[in-house]
Amino acid sequence: MKKISLALCFACFTYLMSYAQEDTRIGVFVGYGSEIESIGFGANAEFPIADKLTIAPSLMYFLPNDTEFIKTTIFEVNGNVNYYFADSDALSFYGLGGINYTSVKVKVDDFGFGIGGGSASEGKIGLNLGAGANFNIDKNWMPFAELKYVLGDFDQLVLVAGVKFNI
Repeated sequence: MKKISLALCFACFTYLMSYAQEDTRIGVFVGYGSEIESIGFGANAEFPIADKLTIAPSLMYFLPNDTEFIKTTIFEVNGNVNYYFADSDALSFYGLGGINYTSVKVKVDDFGFGIGGGSASEGKIGLNLGAGANFNIDKNWMPFAELKYVLGDFDQLVLVAGVKFNI
């Protein structure tokens, strides 16, 4: 059984690596979250797994919202699958879907009275649905834009723009 499992893993790895050698990308981006009304920065990657299909993990950290006594910090981790449905020399359009994990931390000051503030954090899993476009202007790098909606306890529309580099 171990030999069969090992052979199957090796076959899957070889298959994925044959696609990964072409069109594997890493990128950086800036974005905006509609509910938290904050700008965020992040990094992503794309790993081809089939002809028009890629796995696209990403991380995004939103700038903290800091009011007089309350500071809110948010980051998200995404595991998406991109399906390229239109591809030309100038543009590539894709739909995306996947899993989102959002973590929110709130810290409250002690209001200057020395009675102690407090903090709380919570993480929730959601679902990503959206679309994106790559602007194919160079063989080594490409600007891109995405629009996604996160469905879950931390619902919000997220717009990102950045650049991906072919590796």
